[in-house]
Amino acid sequence: MLIELQKGVALQPGTFYAVLAPEEVIISAINNNQDIQRYLFLFVGGNYSRILSGIHRTATNFEIRRAFTAHQLFTILKEASHTVVFIEHDSSMYDGAWEMIMPISEALKEIGRESMVILFSVTPDRAFSALIQKADRVYSLSSVDNSQQRRVSRSSRSHTQPWQQHSPQKTLDIFSGKEIVNTPLPGQTLS
Repeated sequence: MLIELQKGVALQPGTFYAVLAPEEVIISAINNNQDIQRYLFLFVGGNYSRILSGIHRTATNFEIRRAFTAHQLFTILKEASHTVVFIEHDSSMYDGAWEMIMPISEALKEIGRESMVILFSVTPDRAFSALIQKADRVYSLSSVDNSQQRRVSRSSRSHTQPWQQHSPQKTLDIFSGKEIVNTPLPGQTLS
């Protein structure tokens, strides 16, 4: 089973992913994946969900659990036996429970050995940065509004080297020994 975030960026089982992306990217990736209907999918949300109302939940194997505290999240993760475990990051869960960051990060890594684990956030924060220390892969997908995209596209064409004209620009940075892949959305360039 694969979940394609965008062309060329697909998630697969046996990996703990951390994904920073706009809400519409992750909603589209889940809604447009027909395989999700065939596998056990666990969605774990916190005190507030930015994306749950946008996800079509027609699959019978789509389970939703809520965790209001880090201890509840840890318990949910220990009980998880799903093919896909999707956690929508909520930093308020760790207020007063910072000691739970490492056990939760280790639980995500452990589950990721057999399942596809996705820790999702729209924006990074201190708790998210600490949780992804054990992640196998970290993806940061950004979006640019259309007017900014047109300006970048026009100005970059005249200064583009021949080797840059054939594929979208991709950057690779190192973050705490983990791979962070910043990839542009279709029709977008990164500067």
